[in-house]
Amino acid sequence: MNDDARPASEPQGIPPHSGAADEVNRQDPSRRSVLWTTAGVAGAGLGLGALGGGTASAAGASAPEAVAAAEAVGAAPPRQGRTMAGVPFERRSTVRVGIIGLGNRGDSMIDLFLAVPGVQVKAVCDTVRDKAEKAAKKVTAAGQPAPAVYAKDEHDYENLCKRGDIDFVYVATPWELHFPMAKTAMLNGKHVGVECPIAMRLDELWQLVDLSERTRRHCMQLENCCYGKNEMRVLRMAHAGLFGELQHGAGAYNHDLRELMFDPDYYEGPWRRLWHTRLRGDLYPNHGFGPVANYMDVNRGDRVVSISSFGTTPLGLAAYRKEHMEPGDPSWKESYIGADRTISIVQTAKGRVIRLEHDVSSPHPYSRINSLGGTRGVFEDYPERIYLEPTNTNHQWDDFKKYAEWDHWLWKEHANPPGGHGGMDYIMVFRLMQCMRLGLVPDFDVYDAAVWTAPVPLSHLSIKAKGAPLPIPDFTRGEWKKARSGMDSEKPAE
Repeated sequence: MNDDARPASEPQGIPPHSGAADEVNRQDPSRRSVLWTTAGVAGAGLGLGALGGGTASAAGASAPEAVAAAEAVGAAPPRQGRTMAGVPFERRSTVRVGIIGLGNRGDSMIDLFLAVPGVQVKAVCDTVRDKAEKAAKKVTAAGQPAPAVYAKDEHDYENLCKRGDIDFVYVATPWELHFPMAKTAMLNGKHVGVECPIAMRLDELWQLVDLSERTRRHCMQLENCCYGKNEMRVLRMAHAGLFGELQHGAGAYNHDLRELMFDPDYYEGPWRRLWHTRLRGDLYPNHGFGPVANYMDVNRGDRVVSISSFGTTPLGLAAYRKEHMEPGDPSWKESYIGADRTISIVQTAKGRVIRLEHDVSSPHPYSRINSLGGTRGVFEDYPERIYLEPTNTNHQWDDFKKYAEWDHWLWKEHANPPGGHGGMDYIMVFRLMQCMRLGLVPDFDVYDAAVWTAPVPLSHLSIKAKGAPLPIPDFTRGEWKKARSGMDSEKPAE
């Protein structure tokens, strides 16, 4: 029997905390309308229609307007609960999981939840019944009781979240659904983990922070790249001082997705391509931002304070469409405004600099960049290489494999993990479920989720304002000044 079966009491809905957010908060599009419409998103998710929507005028907002907009929606509202920084999970013998979204990502991740000891999949949900039933068969094939199946309509996930036998809800759906699903899970007393990005608007990020604090439920961005083998090795080396005083880092999502975005079966809708008709900025900052933020102890002794973004002209998707799509294809009705490549400069309170890049519309080998530099040397990935003084003094890159002794204990314990992305997906699921079973503090929390996602709306507005630096909210409300543990964890006793 589970050690914590009772859900938290349900608080009332969270009202908008800023008048500037009212216009965005009125929007409540259905899944179908969001997937197929090419209408703009007012105010880049900032709730400021006056600054323009998805069509994004060529002139863009002025720098003073952009700064005022970011400050209006980004200002910290009064805290409605207590901080979730350093708050452990309730200890339990078994973690009972509900999974929402069983497309490409969800269908692969359910295998990993089933592979982790002490985890039961109690319910599955997708608007496509065949996908939900396929997932249910995986559960029974793994020797677990048949899960409940929710596939009635686009709101059936709400019924999954109401169940009393679920501790954790995993969300792997199109981006615009992440916020309402995470909100519903917490309001029903569930901890929730969401694929990237956790929301698309700044006011939504604040609502998730407030809800997590009020409901005492963790809301986490499940950033698998933080659990990459190289990322975790660099993390431990950075915290051991091998790079000296940290000065700069870089992360990216440079991944040619043109063929997949025009594949009618891969991205159902096609929801992902349509975001390129709505926002100019970095649509997917988390994979690059999360690891570098961990290296620098962002929210744990440092914090990010501003972002300045620039974007190229949006040529890639239109060029691919012209070459590959038939004249009658629905994509010909779309007008792309998303920059082919965005470059953002993020500054921290300690004077460090983080460069973020996003490019899914141009020919480019896969790269997350993943670099870190300090007063004693630098690491760069893709390909992996390192230069550290006093070991290296000849201006030649060294072999990163020589530093295997610094591997995180998770990778030493799971040398050949199952699953995709080189095993980082399994490491992430294993560690999260371990924290829940043992009653540990999670490796990251709602404040990390909000920070890693904030570049989505802010980069859009900064690009429109010709690169104006915009403030990044302090989602921790001052807790960042306190050093605390993060992903550089010690192996717990079972």
